Amino acid sequence: MSRPVALLLLLLAPLQALAVETMRIAMGDSQGEVRVSGRGLSFGPDTEDARFSPLSQDGVTVRRRGSRLELNGAPVIGNAVRFRAGADSDDAGVPGSSPLRAGDMQVRGDVVVRLYKDGLQLINVIPLEDYLTAVLGSEMPVSFPPEALKAQAVAARTYALQKKLETYGSPFHMGSSVLHQVYGGVNREDPRTRAAVEATRGEVLTYELAPIEAYFHASCGGRTETGQDALQRDLPYLQAVDCPCGRLPASRWSATVSDSELRAALGQSTEGFRVTSRTPTQRVNRVATSGGASLDGAAFRRKLGYTKLKSLEFDVERTSGGWHFNGRGYGHGAGLCQWGAKALADEGLSYRDILLHYYPGTELQQLY
Repeated sequence: MSRPVALLLLLLAPLQALAVETMRIAMGDSQGEVRVSGRGLSFGPDTEDARFSPLSQDGVTVRRRGSRLELNGAPVIGNAVRFRAGADSDDAGVPGSSPLRAGDMQVRGDVVVRLYKDGLQLINVIPLEDYLTAVLGSEMPVSFPPEALKAQAVAARTYALQKKLETYGSPFHMGSSVLHQVYGGVNREDPRTRAAVEATRGEVLTYELAPIEAYFHASCGGRTETGQDALQRDLPYLQAVDCPCGRLPASRWSATVSDSELRAALGQSTEGFRVTSRTPTQRVNRVATSGGASLDGAAFRRKLGYTKLKSLEFDVERTSGGWHFNGRGYGHGAGLCQWGAKALADEGLSYRDILLHYYPGTELQQLY
């Protein structure tokens, strides 16, 4: 049996026992104290077969005292405690359906508070389909056509399961920021996102029987980028394909960077820069600064800021006291283009057709 298939069977083992697939999402860190609240709050150890003990109140404070945890001032055994709302102790192993608030986020499922570095870490243990409902509301406008939302649901589910395989056995599988998939909790849910998730329940994209690395981005500007050029991921299903988003106003942007901003981002000795190479899709591959440094395009964009330089497909000209950029697209450009998915859905394509366009050579499979 190949390693991807063996891991996939291991991944689905909890599903057979609990009738639900879960994700562990890092919500953020706390210095040394966090408030957790929810109706019918209970707590237990951070294990899938834990028995939960009800609390007499709907809110508790977890503090770090040296190398131990305290719950409302009382010591807790172990380096983590898990909370659940609206579930009896007999429901052990099944995430509660009532929302919990931990820190500044309200989420479904369970919340784990664990010792981490010099403070505390919050982890949301949540059913995958509930997680996806909030991810869609965080990652794609809910006003997009249903077929575009369905395509995003499958891509996000596939991405999450691939990350779970990659990090199996770790305290958490992904974060909640743009570095993985943006996840805003209950406040980002919407009836339209839930409908898209339910319509595609259990569907994933695979390549050679394993879930793919289903990267996605907001807008490619008219042609997606290869995985190698965008992410240093030479994957056969992340190829450059034509995209209708190039016709949309949302794919165009401009920005101005002053000389002082450039120096602050790239170094005090920098007075300017020039593009030295581009990828076949005309995205910036490398730049050279006047101070003698050579940077790859991704590093250049990161230093100037992702919201300032929305993509690496840009032209630039020198202005009085600064630099003016005219660009196309928003994001790294690999995989599913969200605005392109909208355009294709508006043209009548199904979510299956959209996915196979942006991830050529993959298969859509019903995993559960």
